[in-house]
Amino acid sequence: MGDSRIGTVGALSLSVVSSVSIVICNKALISTLGFTFATTLTSWHLLVTFCSLHVALWMKLFEHKPFDPRAVMGFGILNGISIGLLNLSLGFNSVGFYQMTKLAIIPCTILLETLFFRKRFSRTIQFSLIILLLGVGIATVTDLQLNLLGSVLSMLAVFTTCIAQIMTNTIQKRFKVSSTQLLYQSCPYQALTLFIVGPFLDGLLTNLNVFAFNYTPQVLVFIVLSCLISVSVNFSTFLVIGKTSPVTYQVLGHLKTCLVLTFGYVLLHDPFSWRNIVGILVALVGMVSYSYFCSRESQQKSLESSVQLSQAKENESEPLIGGEKGSSIAADVVAPQSPTWSSNKDLEA
Repeated sequence: MGDSRIGTVGALSLSVVSSVSIVICNKALISTLGFTFATTLTSWHLLVTFCSLHVALWMKLFEHKPFDPRAVMGFGILNGISIGLLNLSLGFNSVGFYQMTKLAIIPCTILLETLFFRKRFSRTIQFSLIILLLGVGIATVTDLQLNLLGSVLSMLAVFTTCIAQIMTNTIQKRFKVSSTQLLYQSCPYQALTLFIVGPFLDGLLTNLNVFAFNYTPQVLVFIVLSCLISVSVNFSTFLVIGKTSPVTYQVLGHLKTCLVLTFGYVLLHDPFSWRNIVGILVALVGMVSYSYFCSRESQQKSLESSVQLSQAKENESEPLIGGEKGSSIAADVVAPQSPTWSSNKDLEA
């Protein structure tokens, strides 16, 4: 139990540090150096991640475990499509509406998990998430300019992202594969999907050709740095979703957003207002309460499971005692059922 918690905390920490680092790196690459080809850059990220994992496999740092190839292919392509749709959503919507799109992922994920996986989220967890979303909305959402195409793209982006993240968790549980094994097998499909559609999407959004860009030494250094950091980002994403849940990963994502805003103000002197400060503080209250209630409910479930196990052991020992006394009830005792384990990782994070 202790090792599991340490592993979860390590995965969360790695995800936060690597994600904030890559946002700062990509911001310099896009805003300062003018390399605005986000989808193509993501395909390079995934390609470098796959090559890195292949080297790790050759060094026997993890074991290759093949499973249902159709599930891997479908999952990889869906992940690639969701990334492309998120980039299109950002391109065809205002920044404020794009932030609303990201906020919609949590309630959509909860709805899908409730409908199709019968997961239950307590009122305290729901209230914490509402506070979190309210805070992030205050801090990040400014303008809400709507258009039909942008709205459709946003809805598709939210739906595919939710499905992809739920599949990340369920595939690891169903096929008993680690986050590294799943990432290694799905990376080629994600990279190929984005490599094919990336230049087209980037050209559509920027009216520029990625292959005609002036790749100066400085641009190449930042691209290489971005790709190296992305290995940690991709690995920690699968690790966090596998160890916790898609909802917890989204909560972590909003923490990253608040950290990026703070670092942008402190290090890059980005514009900052009291609205940003209030929003971040409200979001932090929601995150802390979410973590607290998850931890408390996890402890309650562990205690209930321990009681059930002890009762099961006592019941299993009763027929033996009855047999020693010559009682005939031993033949009538029905073996107790094993305790039902909840798959709701939100309450075990």
